[in-house]
Amino acid sequence: MNLDESGLAQLCGIAERAGAEIMRVYEAGTPQSWRKEDDSPVTEADLRADEVISKGLAGAFPGVPRWSEESGAPAVATDTLFLVDPLDGTKEFLGRNGEFTVNIALIVDGAARAGVVFAPALGELYYAAAGSGAWKKAGSQSAPVRVAPVAAPAALRITGSRSHAGPELGAWLERVGRPFDFVPAGSSLKICRVAEGRADLYPRLGPTSQWDTAAAQAVLEQAGGCMLDPGGAGLRYGMSRPVLNPWFIALADPGMTYPSIARENF
Repeated sequence: MNLDESGLAQLCGIAERAGAEIMRVYEAGTPQSWRKEDDSPVTEADLRADEVISKGLAGAFPGVPRWSEESGAPAVATDTLFLVDPLDGTKEFLGRNGEFTVNIALIVDGAARAGVVFAPALGELYYAAAGSGAWKKAGSQSAPVRVAPVAAPAALRITGSRSHAGPELGAWLERVGRPFDFVPAGSSLKICRVAEGRADLYPRLGPTSQWDTAAAQAVLEQAGGCMLDPGGAGLRYGMSRPVLNPWFIALADPGMTYPSIARENF
């Protein structure tokens, strides 16, 4: 299964409607929130956006299973499905910094074949599909996005988590071996910043779930970059794989050299 331009437009529309629902909660003030079993926060905006996405996908893509952070996995195991995070960056949402996203990815045989990342508070929509390239819509204008060349001796532009940085990241940065500028960001926007040429790499030395990364990976790959696990393989998705991703690095230049991200080195 691949998405044509019409299918990708439908996926964008679903993400935008979910984002509008999130913004209704965001603009109303302090939302109701509580803790899930894994101690991560969830709000009424997460659940309202998830309902919009679930209904939208069922109507536009009948028969294609959905796996959402908030409403669970399909009854039958499959590696061809939609992966959904209705509100990625709940801490950013609660902190009111605008850096939260709606993530919807189409996974086909374990690969991220299409993805939509919508940051409703920023008015930024990233979308991509195999064969259609990667695009960014801001306001009413859409333009293709492409990774930027990584040129020495200029300082590397490294992005990383605003809410989940740990000692491993600091240790990794000490081994980079060349000047760099570090700019934190929230949610899947970090990967999109690499895709659109505003950052060179993003090392993630900590836990993420499949739905956190799949949509942005589709955007990055169609923009010319890649996301690699500690062994140098691309991240894969689906119900036959663990919910938690391995540590990874998002790169603008697939041939770039970088310090190891293997856990045994930390």
